[in-house]
Amino acid sequence: MNGKTDTLVGSSKLVRDKRKVSKLQSQRKIDLIGFAFISPWLIGFIGFILGPMIASLYFSFTDYDLLSAPQWIGFDNYIHMFTNDPRFLQALKVTFIFVFVSVPVKLAFALLVAMLFNTNRKGVGLYRTIYYVPSILGGSVAVAIVWKQLFSTDGAFNDILAVFGFQGVNWIASPDYALSTLILLVVWQFGSPMLIFLAGLKAIPSELYEAASVDGANGLLKFLKITIPMLSPVIFFNLVMQTIQGFMAFTQSFLITQGGPLDSTLFYAVYLYEKAFGHFDMGYASALAWILLGITAIFTMFIFRSAKSWVYYESEGGK
Repeated sequence: MNGKTDTLVGSSKLVRDKRKVSKLQSQRKIDLIGFAFISPWLIGFIGFILGPMIASLYFSFTDYDLLSAPQWIGFDNYIHMFTNDPRFLQALKVTFIFVFVSVPVKLAFALLVAMLFNTNRKGVGLYRTIYYVPSILGGSVAVAIVWKQLFSTDGAFNDILAVFGFQGVNWIASPDYALSTLILLVVWQFGSPMLIFLAGLKAIPSELYEAASVDGANGLLKFLKITIPMLSPVIFFNLVMQTIQGFMAFTQSFLITQGGPLDSTLFYAVYLYEKAFGHFDMGYASALAWILLGITAIFTMFIFRSAKSWVYYESEGGK
């Protein structure tokens, strides 16, 4: 009996082992098929994102002009950046002002328009499309040229001011107003966050507003106590995305003002581009790029950390 029992136990163990091997082989086939499907993305990620990032990190510690071999100089690029480069500090200042002004104004305007479009009135779909067009055009060369013409000395904006008796100026060429015109351009391109806000508004149950009306709440109270809390995840998403886009802003300054006048619109990305492809100082430009990555990461992390105190998730029962 013991011999038969041992044989049965050995046979069952062998069957289990074969099943395990078969499962492992099947899982490997599934994994290989999965990797085969994502291989184009992996190749692109390694070749066009991860690889260049590692290379730029190395170049940031070198003196490299694209024509000769890079020379290792350690932290000299970073030390020079913070101690002996006033244009770097000016680019930081301009970019911070641009982000801190344009992002809140753009989101506020996008939310306002989204609330106006959150109706079932006839033709509202057409208006939504029309208001989204500026975001589709985005940072195109045509928009930049038109914007530059609008705010020039003989542009349409000065013509409108002349009707009311105001004397026009060359807004693009004035250090006091040039940055404001670029901020206005970005705010005008509010279509993308507007559509996201609109989707969030439609997801808010109408019963909440009806119950608030029964309790005697006015429009402002409904907005503060219902709309904002229920819309806070969408606000959070838009805030993160627009902040990142703000720090990477390039097209508006490069095409309209070229960073001038007197560096009053010198966006960080424009200064980085100038160092890389204007002066061929690729090592210094790489250091600038990593500083920009660090600044963007810090602000993004701050927004994520602060979200715990103001973002409401219904599934968590509150903030």
